Parts: sequence; structure tokens; C-alpha cells
Amino acid sequence: MKKLLFGALALGLMFSCNNDNMSSQNEMDPATTPSVTAELNRNCFSEEIRQEDLQKSPELRQRFTELEANTEMFSKNTQLGKVLTDGTVEIPVVVNILYSNDAENLSDARIAEQIDVLNADYSGTNTDVSKIPTEFQSVKAGDVKIKFRLANTVRKATTTTSWVRDTMKKSSSGGIDATSPSNYLNIWIVGKVVSTDGRTILGYATFPESAGLWNDGVVIPAPYFGKTGAVTNFNLGRTATHEVGHYLNLRHIWGDAKCGDDLVADTPTQTSENYNTPSYPLYNRCSGKNRSVMFMNYMDYVNDAAMFMFSAGQKTRMQAVVASTGARSGLRVY
Repeated sequence: MKKLLFGALALGLMFSCNNDNMSSQNEMDPATTPSVTAELNRNCFSEEIRQEDLQKSPELRQRFTELEANTEMFSKNTQLGKVLTDGTVEIPVVVNILYSNDAENLSDARIAEQIDVLNADYSGTNTDVSKIPTEFQSVKAGDVKIKFRLANTVRKATTTTSWVRDTMKKSSSGGIDATSPSNYLNIWIVGKVVSTDGRTILGYATFPESAGLWNDGVVIPAPYFGKTGAVTNFNLGRTATHEVGHYLNLRHIWGDAKCGDDLVADTPTQTSENYNTPSYPLYNRCSGKNRSVMFMNYMDYVNDAAMFMFSAGQKTRMQAVVASTGARSGLRVY
């Protein structure tokens, strides 16, 4: 188990979303794992962007420090029974669609379908929750007590077919400006997102230290949003579940480093990210002992059908963010 530490961890290290493929029942060393090019794998660069922004901005570094200090205090108070409300919030969502063809102009039904997936996954009522192994039943989150409600859909035709970081969030660059980012979760849907080194990105999000800023929110290309019409392996709406996790202050479960720390005590340390559809148990190589990893966690990189849980520790981190003292307290509470 990992200790709940933050200190200089995220400020002193530069992490990346790697491109490794886990293909056996023991996690492979990222240095020796072959690259997979024939099949699209989950890939996001939320943490990469976060680290770049933290390096550049003293204000964001201060926000980050306060965010993690508040999260640690909230966690301690929760353990002591000092958090008296049930913490339930409803997050109003604005979906901003930038489409260059009819396939990218997603239907209202598909958007509603994605909101339904978010509500099921975050309430622990997803139909595949029964797949959680007995080993992890004691630490499953159950109901995270965060709900989502579609508030508005904004559509805009564009000739841009491939987008780079945050350009879709500015009307001045052909995108759509965020709707009141302090009070709404903005999700931008585009045709394609590529990183500066040419990787196809399934999605990315800003973390809570960016709360209320012009670029705050989630970006997901149309092929990976919702269920009906989405591409194979990513057609259960879990890309949004993963990226909204970042928006609510969850890191990748492997801590974006070999045997890294995701700042959650009840998620087992794992060597690196996992891909495709592993079979349980999958063992890590971090402690010298055979210990199975929680690859079915929404914050790993497996296919949609292989991820179906948050942990209780992750729930606490998310609740800390939406609490009245949290960075995302501007989201509607009821």
C-alpha cells in the first residue's frame, strides 16, 4: 500500500503517459516492453500538461500545494468522522462540439448516453461492477456521491480536423470558449487530438488547481465519447469516466512513474500502466512479492470493458475537491 504523501513529489519530477503494452500475467518492465503500433491503445496527456503548467506558473504551483494540503486534511477528517455531510453534489455539464463532418456532430442521444455512463460509474451502479475481484471488494468506492446533469450543448461547425492542446477552447482560434468554468464542467468534443510528438490522444483533462481558468475542463475526440457509434475497445464511455477522474484530482493509478505513487493508499503499487484486457490476477514487480494490481480501476489504461471501479481512497480525494472547502466548490451542491 502507498502512503498518502505529496510534498515535492509532483513538483520535483516530470512524469509522462507512457506507451507500453502489458501482455503477460506479470507486469513487464517498461524498458523492455515492445511498442504496439498495429492497435490503438488508451493514451492521455493530462499529467504531462499538468507538469508543464506547474513548471511555468508559480500561481498554479501555489494552487497545487493548497489543493493537496486540503485533500490530506479532508482525508484525515473523514477518517476521524468529522465530515458530517454526505458530500453529494450534482455537476452541471456543458458539452461543446466542434465538428467537421456529420459523424463528429454527435447526437443528443449519444450525449445523454455518456452522461448516463458517468452517473452509473460514479455511483457504483455500472452493470459490470460484479466483476470486481473478491480481493478488492473491501476497498471499492461504491457510490462516489457525485452526479452529472447535462446543462447545455454548444455546437460549432469547423474545417479543423485535428486539434492540438487547448486550441479547441478558444473562439479566437476557431474553438468554443468555456461556459463559466468555475460552475460548469466543460467537455469539448472534437474530431481528433494529437500530441506534439504525433500521438493520438483519447482524451485529457485539467486538474483542480486549474479550477475556473479559461481552459478548465475535459477534451475527448468524438470516436471515444459515449457508446453507440464509438470505436471498438473504447465504446463503453469509460474515456470520459477516466478523464473526469483527473478533473476531480485523481492521478493515473501507477503514479506516472515506474512503481509510482498515485497518492491513494488503497490502490496497490504497480510497475506501469496496463493495456488491452488483462486477466486477473495480474502481478506487479515493485516490492519483490507477487501482488495483484488493480488494473480494472478507471484510472489505468485498459480497454473500456476491463475497467469498472474506483477505490474508497479515490472517492475521498474526489470528495475533497467538491466539498465546500475544495477547489471545485463552485459546482452545484444539493
